[in-house]
Parts: sequence; structure tokens; C-alpha cells
Amino acid sequence: MKALYDAVQIHREDNVAVAVRPLSQGCQVTVAGQAYTLQNEIPFGHKFALRPIAQGERVVKYGHGIGYALQPIRTGEWVHVHNVRTSLSGQLNYAYEPAATCREDLDGCPDTFEGYFRSDGSVGIRNELWILPTVSCVNSTVSTIAQEARLRYAGRCDGIYAFPHNSGCSQLGDDHLITQRLLRSIVKNPNAGGVLLVSLGCENNNLGEFLPVLGPVDEARVKWMIAQETEDEVEHALELIGQILDVMEQDHRQTAPASKLRLGFKCGGSDAFSGITANPLCGRISDRLTALGGTAVLTEVPEMFGAEQLLMNRAADEEVFQKIVRLINGFKQYYMDYNQPIYENPSPGNRKGGITTLEEKSLGCIQKGGGAVVTDTLDYGQQCSKPGLNLMTGPGNDSVSLTDLLAAGVQIIIFTTGRGNPLGSAVPVIKVASNSSLYRRKPGWIDFNAGELLEGSSSDEVRDQLWQLLLDTASGRYITRNEEQNNREIMIFKNGVLL
Repeated sequence: MKALYDAVQIHREDNVAVAVRPLSQGCQVTVAGQAYTLQNEIPFGHKFALRPIAQGERVVKYGHGIGYALQPIRTGEWVHVHNVRTSLSGQLNYAYEPAATCREDLDGCPDTFEGYFRSDGSVGIRNELWILPTVSCVNSTVSTIAQEARLRYAGRCDGIYAFPHNSGCSQLGDDHLITQRLLRSIVKNPNAGGVLLVSLGCENNNLGEFLPVLGPVDEARVKWMIAQETEDEVEHALELIGQILDVMEQDHRQTAPASKLRLGFKCGGSDAFSGITANPLCGRISDRLTALGGTAVLTEVPEMFGAEQLLMNRAADEEVFQKIVRLINGFKQYYMDYNQPIYENPSPGNRKGGITTLEEKSLGCIQKGGGAVVTDTLDYGQQCSKPGLNLMTGPGNDSVSLTDLLAAGVQIIIFTTGRGNPLGSAVPVIKVASNSSLYRRKPGWIDFNAGELLEGSSSDEVRDQLWQLLLDTASGRYITRNEEQNNREIMIFKNGVLL
């Protein structure tokens, strides 16, 4: 389908519009009923001025400032990194100014899925056996174990997968503790009906160190072994996996309320339309889920910089507000500790896609969180305990932030992208394209097309389609592209000395 218009003004106060297709110099386009003559070629997804913008004046998109003009900008002129700079700097003081929150209409909304009930009250949407190394030294070992187990035990569960990672030894202090907390929380994700932990035996994160952190588990479903202490580590692992599967085969899907869903949100390879189509669509899904009593998790803290006050004003109370302040300023301090610019973002790919400053990227990014109340913040490896919208510490890096969401206990992730990204996680990842061109070009990566919002489909219609896809995925009726392609990775955050 063809876009219904050439360019879009997102908010009535914006002094820029976004090109919905490549526009040539000298052509006339109509935005909100007014005609404009373009002074330059405007690439797909890029901005042009709707009125003269003076040097030093704010450039406004989404109804908020995204930076300031470095020089006078004429009506119809291309607006990008050559004539706009960020207005942001270091840590800030914030005031709590509670704002109105929104609630999705739930009339006629499907509100159940078919899942696997766990003994802790959570509900898995897959019944998989996960093989986790306690240290990267046995990464190849766990991969071999998983391959052999899939051959020997085919069809006895929803899948057997290994998750090699980059940590577990030669780490000190907080890095060591973060690795342990993340692995502990991954073990307890409800999509894992069973887990085999494989230790080398001499690592910092050996079983003697890790099991106390792991805490109580069902030892019929969670087993462990030390590779150095067995003659044939693969055969021993297969024996343990057979014992776990004997228990897992008793699990069956049952009807569960949507309130049992924990949904993670992520964006990667964003373009200018991510904040216009895919991310606001996710926001409506987040609002619907939290209105039903479910949980949504938003991470990528650096991509909140410049838009953080909007999230802070939706805090449930003063205590949550202060937690958000610590989350934001704490991550800024992480940058400052390494003498790095806080506002280095956006990435080269983001800029090519039309995103000019971090404020612009952040204002688009946080729309995945919708307009619901922020109920809590989460640290690395901390599982969700409060329904509603949770903000989780973590960088924008795709692999690390997907792993953070996994450790928060989400059973499913919605990942928006404007340029495309095949990356997956241990849990199903629904990839949402911000534009139809990407959706058509990468059918092996993308599950859903939010570009239809630029082609005449109503917001309610597209929201309902994505909501149904979410429930179908949770119920096992739909297998995501990352699952089909076996794109399943984890990467653990590091921030310290490596011995």
C-alpha cells in the first residue's frame, strides 16, 4: 500500500514535519492543510522545517524540544545533524509534578491465554529446558549438550536450548554479583520448565558460590553438574536432562488471565518512524496489559535521557519518583565515571534513519511505555514484583537489554525496529517494523507491520491485531521469527575489572 500523505506533523506545536517517503528539492508537499516548498532533498524519515527557526531556537517534535538550531533554518529546509544540536548536559535536579495517566478501553478485549502454571504462581508461555553455563569456559560444552539432547529427547518438551554467555570468571565486586543475580533470575524465568546448570569447577562463579545466590529451587526441575568432576560430561548431562524431562512432561497448558503476563519492550535499529508508528503502538499494548493487571517493563535508560521528566511525572507516588531519579542520574554517573559524553547517542544507523539528537530518540523510545502509572524500578537481575509499568536499569545495547528483560521475568518481548535486527532472546521476541518497506524486505526477521498506520489502518485496528498476536504467541499458537530462526542469545552486563 502507498502512504496516504507525503509528510506528517506529529504534534500541533511541532515546527518540523517528517517525510513519509523520499521528497525531492523544489517539490511542494501539504502538511496539515498547508503547502510547503522544499529547499533540499528530504530522505525518507527525515525532518524539514514548517516555519523559520532562528539560530538558538528550540526545534520541536512530539510537542517537546529535541535540540536547538545551530544556524537560521528556512521553511522547507532539511533539519538534521548539520544544523541541530542537543540541549542536554549532565545530571539534573528534578521535581515531582504528577501528571494525568491514561487507561485503555477494555470493552470486548480478549483477556486470557493458554500457559503453563508454575509452583511460584507465575505462568510460562513455553515449556522449555534451558542449559546454562555458570562460566563462559563451558560455552562449547553446553552447546554440544543441547545439540545431543535435542536428538535424544526430541518432542518431549517445547525445546531444549543452551545459552552461552560472556561471564562467570575473573570478575570482581559488583560485576561478579550482577552476573550471579542475572543468572539466578534467568533460571527462575517461568518459560523454563527445567534448567541444567553446567559449571567448569574452578571459576569464580562456581556452584559453591552460586547456589546460595540461586536460593531454593525445585530440584526435580533444576539440576547442576561440574564438568571437571565427571569422566564424560556430555553423557552425564544427558542423564540429568532425561530426569528433568520426566517431570516436565507432566506440564500442560491451562487458561490463564492476561494479568499473568510480564511483557518486555525493546527497540533496536530505530528510525524516525519508530516513534511515530511502532513505539506508540507498543504504548497502547502496554496500557492495555497494565489496565488488565499485568506487568510491562521498559529498559534502555540512556534512551530515556531528555524525556525522563515525562516518566517521572507518571510515578505512582513520591517514593517511586525518587527511585526513577536515582535510576536516571545513576546511569548518567556511570558515563561520567568513564569520562564519556552522556549524550553520545543516537547511533550512526539512527542518524541515517532520520533521528538527530538523543532528545528526539528518547521521546520516541519512551512511547513504548504508553501513558500508564510507573509502579516500580528494577536493578540488574531483579525480578518484577509489582504489576504496572516498571522501569529497569540497563544500557541501550540490544543484547544486554534483552538479557536484562529476560532476567526481570518477562515471558515475551516486543521489539520495534525501523532498520531491521535479527537478534533474539531466550523468550519469544515479536519484531515490529515501523515501516512497510522493512516488513516486506525482511520477512524472516519481522512478525508485525506497524507501517500500516501510515497507510490508512486505524490505530485501534492495528492495536487489536498486535494484541491478538501477543495472546497467540503466549498460547503457543504463533511461533515468532526469532524462534523459527533459532536466534536466541544472552549477554551479561560488565562494568569493572577483568582479571
